[in-house]
Amino acid sequence: QVQLVESGGGLVQAGTSLRLSCVTSGRAINSNAMAWFRQPLGKERDLVAAIDFDGGMTYYAESMKDRFTISRDNAKNTVYLQMNSLKPEDTAVYYCAARPYGSSAISTSALNYDKWGQGTQVTVSS
Repeated sequence: QVQLVESGGGLVQAGTSLRLSCVTSGRAINSNAMAWFRQPLGKERDLVAAIDFDGGMTYYAESMKDRFTISRDNAKNTVYLQMNSLKPEDTAVYYCAARPYGSSAISTSALNYDKWGQGTQVTVSS
């Protein structure tokens, strides 16, 4: 059974940083792209960042491009999201997602990710 478990969320002040981690168990992630999505309360789930199978290519939503960094350590089956200069509007539940095994390229559509974590809450106070 494949499981994705996020950690690292919390309550922080604006301007500070957090690093989210996502550990996958039950399958190696070295052949598939991974991504982080987020969903503010009462709003849709949107893509934050994505990374291809070996970290050679990344994608960021425009508003996160200069503040967030996605990375991966395939040896640890882990994907990270470094979030700097956090703003109150970054408050959301953050989800880790995996594309199917062998799907190495980035996708910006949530429909192309078949495994999801349970989410971790990030709250940024002003």
